[in-house]
Parts: sequence; structure tokens; C-alpha cells
Amino acid sequence: MTVPVILEVLEQNPEVEIDVLTRPFTAKLYPNHPRLHAIGVDVDKKYKGFFGVRRLSSELKLNDYDSIADLHFVLRSRLITRFLKKGKSVAQMDKGRDEKKALTQKGNKVRGALRPMTERYADVFRNLGLNVELSHELKNSNTREDAIGFAPFAQHQGKAWPERHARELLSLLNKEGQTVKLFGGPDEVTKLEKLADGLEHVSLHKGSGIQSDIESMKSLKVMISMDSANMHLASLAGTPVISIWGATHPDAGFMGYGQKVENAVQIPVEELACRPCSVFGNVPCHRGDWACMERLEPIKVVETLKSID
Repeated sequence: MTVPVILEVLEQNPEVEIDVLTRPFTAKLYPNHPRLHAIGVDVDKKYKGFFGVRRLSSELKLNDYDSIADLHFVLRSRLITRFLKKGKSVAQMDKGRDEKKALTQKGNKVRGALRPMTERYADVFRNLGLNVELSHELKNSNTREDAIGFAPFAQHQGKAWPERHARELLSLLNKEGQTVKLFGGPDEVTKLEKLADGLEHVSLHKGSGIQSDIESMKSLKVMISMDSANMHLASLAGTPVISIWGATHPDAGFMGYGQKVENAVQIPVEELACRPCSVFGNVPCHRGDWACMERLEPIKVVETLKSID
């Protein structure tokens, strides 16, 4: 979610150069730009633990940065900021933890849409004195195919649609003659093949990594995804997303950049007052039945798809 924000910062502040410190895997998300350098850092081995972070910080000092923008505000990023901050301008992210806790607590929820995470990222740069106005618009100049993308899986159960619902959705789309490409990680290929089995118009996207996924998504007319990484990859591709939400909720601020909340498929909180119970979908179900996903019928996704068409 930082990628579109950082690109807006660079576009609106032509005198600024940015080095992004991230993991090697996510460094691939940042596009080529003359004033952007994504530094992939192995914090699991080479720079592991306190002494690894200190050694990394010593190396970063050689770059003589003017400002430090902490977009993560976790222990590791706070340590790096502390080691580098002498004589520098520093701004750190406000994650709104108290507000999110109030939104997701079991009882007496404080409801309402919280500040989007992308705006919170932008606030960090604003606090460094930069001009940042986010457009919240999808950007894609590619020619679109008459194809739908579908990423049916998610890391946590609170974000994961039951596989029978995914299969039913694919059957409905297949009967309509809709071309569907399935997206997922390397460890999900077997499950994806099982979902696609016997469906004439359903196939697997066979890419070679995250950049290949994004390039393929650019040509889709729409992407269907859980509240997961694929929603954000499709947003980077500039493709509209129908997102499926269970234990989580768009109000927490994690809607894909440029995506429309009316395309979020979910059971209304008026019908299921326990929603949302989690920011990331990684907590046990209070009810024990995962009603937020079990009751979310595929026909609702089809109806949303028709509203986009």
C-alpha cells in the first residue's frame, strides 16, 4: 500500500529522492523510477536481531539522508530510526491502534470509517514538510481483455472464503461463458487446479513471480479477491477489484488504493454485529462458526460484478 503513495510523493515533489528499505520480496513491487531506490534487506539472516539492525543502520548512515520516514512503526523500524535520527528530520506513522481496537473489540464497538492507511502513509511525508495530495484513482493505460481474475485464498481464516463458495462462484461464471483466470501462490496450485477442474472457461494464471502477476492483472476487466495481498496487487495494476470481506472490514482503512467501497462484498454489520472482529483476520471467531464467511453467498459477488459491467 506504500507504493502508490510514494509514487505520488515523487511526482508532486520533483526535488525529492527516496530510498525504500524493505524485504527483498516486497522490493520487487516498486517500479523503476530515477528518484526511487528499493533496498531489499534480509532481516532474517544477514541483519537479524538487534545487532543486525545496528550493523544495517551503520551502513545506511553512509548515505547521509536528510530525513527519515518511518512508514511501519514497529520495533525494527523504530530502532533504525533511533540509530539514524541524529541531525535528521524524522516522521513516524500513526497507525491508529486505539481506534482499530475500538472498532474490532467484542462489545461496545466504536464504529465508523477510520483514516485510510494510504493517507496515514502520506501523513508521514506531510509531517516532513512535503506536499502530498492523493488522487485515490486507479491508473492503467493497458488494453483490457474480457477476462475476470479470481484469487480465492487468503492467509488467515477470517479472510478466507470457504472453498465450496469459490467453486460455486466459478461454476456460475463458467455457465455464463465468462473467462476466469485463477491467481494464487506456488503452494496453492493444487487447490487451484481442483477448483478449475471440469470448468471450460476457467484456467490458472501461470506467472513467474509477483511482477508477472501484476502485469497479468493489468489486462483484466476486473479482479475478484479476498481482503488480501491480491487486492493490493490488482490496485497496483490499476484494475477494479470486487473484494470479499469477512472478519475484517473496509472501515479499518485497508481498502485497496483507488478501489470503491461499494464493490466490497460483505455481510452488513446490521445483520452480523460481531463484524469486524479483527484488523488482519488472524483472531479466532467469537461465535465459533465463521458466519461472516460461511453466510456470504456467491450470488452476491455475481450481482456486484454485473453492477460493474
